[in-house]
Amino acid sequence: MLPLAPLANIATAVLAKFALKPLKYYIDSKIRQKVTPIPGSVLYCDLWLAVEHSGIHVENGQIANIVVDGVAESTVRLNDAESFTSKSTLGRKIYVSCDKHGPVGNKRVARYADANVGQQAFYGLVVKNCHQFSTKCVNVTGDKEVSHSLLERGLGMLPNETWEPTMAELKRAAKRKLGATKWRLWDWENSEQQEPEPDWDEQQRQLQNMPLTPETIEQIRRELEATKEYEQELADEDIPQDIRNKLAGLRQQLADIEQCYRNNEAFIRASQGAAFSYADLSSLDEDFSALARHMQNNQAIQELARKMGRNYISEEKKKQARIPAASRSEVHGTHRSDDLMRLLPSELVNLEDPTLETLFYARLLEHNLLTYELSGTQMVTGETTEQEQKRTGPVVACLDTSGSMSGTPLLKAKALLLTIAGILEKEDRALHVILFGDSGQTREFSMDASNNSAGLLRFLAQGFGGGTDFETPLKKAVSIIDSQTDYIKADILMVSDGDCSLSEPFSQWLQQQKSRQDSSIYSVLCAGQRQSDTFSDEVIVL
Repeated sequence: MLPLAPLANIATAVLAKFALKPLKYYIDSKIRQKVTPIPGSVLYCDLWLAVEHSGIHVENGQIANIVVDGVAESTVRLNDAESFTSKSTLGRKIYVSCDKHGPVGNKRVARYADANVGQQAFYGLVVKNCHQFSTKCVNVTGDKEVSHSLLERGLGMLPNETWEPTMAELKRAAKRKLGATKWRLWDWENSEQQEPEPDWDEQQRQLQNMPLTPETIEQIRRELEATKEYEQELADEDIPQDIRNKLAGLRQQLADIEQCYRNNEAFIRASQGAAFSYADLSSLDEDFSALARHMQNNQAIQELARKMGRNYISEEKKKQARIPAASRSEVHGTHRSDDLMRLLPSELVNLEDPTLETLFYARLLEHNLLTYELSGTQMVTGETTEQEQKRTGPVVACLDTSGSMSGTPLLKAKALLLTIAGILEKEDRALHVILFGDSGQTREFSMDASNNSAGLLRFLAQGFGGGTDFETPLKKAVSIIDSQTDYIKADILMVSDGDCSLSEPFSQWLQQQKSRQDSSIYSVLCAGQRQSDTFSDEVIVL
């Protein structure tokens, strides 16, 4: 299972390559008219998905923009188009503020931007980003010019609580102050090269198979809004109908994905990070809301999942070892005692004088003689007790798909297996599922890097109906544990809706195999009442 951050990165890469931007670049470079900016035009280039860099065109291709010099400092600099786009990962395209007639700008905006070239500010404190600088430049239109520098007016530039230092706010300011209703490409490289037409089928496939997480769906929603705005921008332009249809198709695809996530959000969140996609969820006739309720609220499922998810079991072991013990091997200082073996020479002098000899013995009885104080440690052989973390094994689940399991029992069984799958996936432990029905009817699924929880969900949509043969899947489970070297100490789940009836010879054989393999069997009843048997270590009723 991939962590959430890499999943979000995958979604970002997919959207950057297969969503609006490639389609937009194709339309803007091949179909729409290109322009050259005028003084005071607002410019921006795409750095990455939903990340842009903006500035103000001063004149002769020079762009005033914020450049981050260090960790916190930023400087207003003049750059040419090549430097302005140097950090873009999506090509070197620059968009220009326009109306339906062509580029729009304002000389006052250009002069204001040029006057602040060289000014410094603390990036993120006085100036939040390049869009804030560009917006402030645009907003001088119609205002009285002042000569104070950007840095000197820093506190006055701080936004109120509702001010939004983003590209969206910059576009709103450009529309309000400059009349910018469109954004067209500036062909500053004078290139005849045009963007290739997107692979429409691949675009649809990539979007449908993108992992759905709370993080990626936020990107989908932003992409959906951007697509709607772009369609509105093109409404009065001569765009071929088939291209409009492609845009409408992209918008609908994004809307469908967003709606699919909204409908199944509880199930996605209950699945512990499983990378379900729109294709996974929309292709199955499943009640995901009911699945989510069982996964989240069924206490028996939660308890059994925790039991199956014990990655390690503590075992107490005793062993012989060299252990440190206190000793008196080093002189640590002096203290008062009755230890004659470590007496200081100054105390022995008293024994040579008959008058002071009585004083010596008095101090001896009082433990008040000055002696050397010894301390230290030494290694001795002894017995220690250690808590050893013993890894538990995989899980082999046998799922009854006979006719009597249809409805709520099968729903509970799926919820249990999906919950366990999420835990085992996180702990990098294997799960092998055996679907069974009547005699000889089995299908198998092994969850690994290529077959994850999404694959398990599709696999569980299958079934047999008809009768029930319990011995065949249990034989297969024992065989799987024997044949797979990494299935040591595997647990076996027998998931059914009733009593698992086994013949006496088979039951005895199964007990022998359990003992030999050091495995446990949990019988899980999805309907009915608890039944005792001779082979289960535990019987659980969901």
